[in-house]
Amino acid sequence: MKLRLWPVAAASFLLALAAPLSARLGDSLFKGADPAALVVNGQFWLYPTGEGDELSAWSSPDLSTWKSHDPLLRLKDISWIRDGGERHYLWAPDMLAANGKYYLYYSVGPQNPTPSRLGVAVCDKPEGPCADSGKPLFIGGKGFEAIDPMVFPDPKSHKTYLYAGGSKGATLRVFELAPDLTTIAQEVKVDQPPGFTEGVFMHYRNGIYYLSYSSGKWDDASYSVRYALSLSPTGPWKYAGTILQSDKKFKGPGHHAFFQDPRDGSWLMAYGRWEHEMGDGPYTDARKVALARVTYGPTGLIQPIDMEAQ
Repeated sequence: MKLRLWPVAAASFLLALAAPLSARLGDSLFKGADPAALVVNGQFWLYPTGEGDELSAWSSPDLSTWKSHDPLLRLKDISWIRDGGERHYLWAPDMLAANGKYYLYYSVGPQNPTPSRLGVAVCDKPEGPCADSGKPLFIGGKGFEAIDPMVFPDPKSHKTYLYAGGSKGATLRVFELAPDLTTIAQEVKVDQPPGFTEGVFMHYRNGIYYLSYSSGKWDDASYSVRYALSLSPTGPWKYAGTILQSDKKFKGPGHHAFFQDPRDGSWLMAYGRWEHEMGDGPYTDARKVALARVTYGPTGLIQPIDMEAQ
């Protein structure tokens, strides 16, 4: 999804680093968007888009108290993106735990005049710091905007897939990663899911692959989360409907991540949304990251989420 910058007062920023914040499920957690999620040894981790110059993690032992960590990766430390003379930004990260390491996948933009690109960095800990691979993972262009990476280790085939793309062109592409997880082995051709815009996510539950994604325009009320089902991580897809959409209080929810609570096996979704906005947009305030409980029906369909009822 597109990056939205917001001013941050230095005093507020330092206070956020020093003092953990507390929130109930359904409350807004902190400024940010496009959160990735990870659970490590019972600790919950979220990886949101920040202000563009760096990417950082938030952690919680209980989904209630959240702590901000030092930056995982800074724009100034990635030498291969210093080209074209224009300002670049980091956004829409994903984090994968594998091979005893942590792999941070991220977007570099804007799309023009140089193509958008995907990068990957390797970390020893979920909170970083991370060392960039030293080269782009994938370069967009020719009508394809290389944004919003999401990496899915398939529990059945044991292959690792990279899902990416969206916004202008609104095209989903899927790649199989090499065993080193920092290079692409091959592209896998997939059908385009109905209403796809960006921010794809894949998760697996009870033999079903759930492809969920953002639909609509990122800064207005049309932004929402839809999903499709498959018996394979690469489709074909059977469209299943909308999970999350604007209501009277919260607008434009999207670019999300599913994760499972190891304490009881329940599923949750982290996502970004606009608050205190009126009308259909476009909106200009900073978005917030929030959590929602996910419920599955008896046939495996995901029940629509009521953001105000969480």
